[in-house]
Amino acid sequence: MTIAEDTWAMPEQDVIAALQPVLARLKTLDLANPAAARDTLQREFPPDGPLFAALRELGQAGLTQGWLCGREAGPSRFSRVAKPEAANGYSIDAVLLWGDGPWHKHTRGEVNALIAVEGQPRFCGFEPGWAVFAPGSQHVPSVSGGRMLIFYMLPDGAVEWKKP
Repeated sequence: MTIAEDTWAMPEQDVIAALQPVLARLKTLDLANPAAARDTLQREFPPDGPLFAALRELGQAGLTQGWLCGREAGPSRFSRVAKPEAANGYSIDAVLLWGDGPWHKHTRGEVNALIAVEGQPRFCGFEPGWAVFAPGSQHVPSVSGGRMLIFYMLPDGAVEWKKP
């Protein structure tokens, strides 16, 4: 197998590799204090830094090539990037969102890397960067003002997708 074939066959591995420093850091953060966790991530992995540049590039390539966010429902396209066993105990999913997504409950918390794709989007009030939700929190994810690519990480992949 050539390097090019390997890159095409497993592009999700590049996303996992890019997020590896974040996944390691999440093991030391208390998601029950989402403001402090968000502040730490904003400081250590700023939206204008190299991590977000890599995620932006990988996201654009994935959207263009079709290996990322290939399923569509309402105002969203989405896909699974990694199961928890492949990503340091966190599932990684990607969603391109431009409206309201489905209600869900973060049974063990949720961490979101937010990337503007079009316009000046806000995710549940958050600008591009990080959003952290505490264990037990719930919401209808919503993007206003444009389109946003979101890489979200769930401890052990734990989430409830049914309506309250």
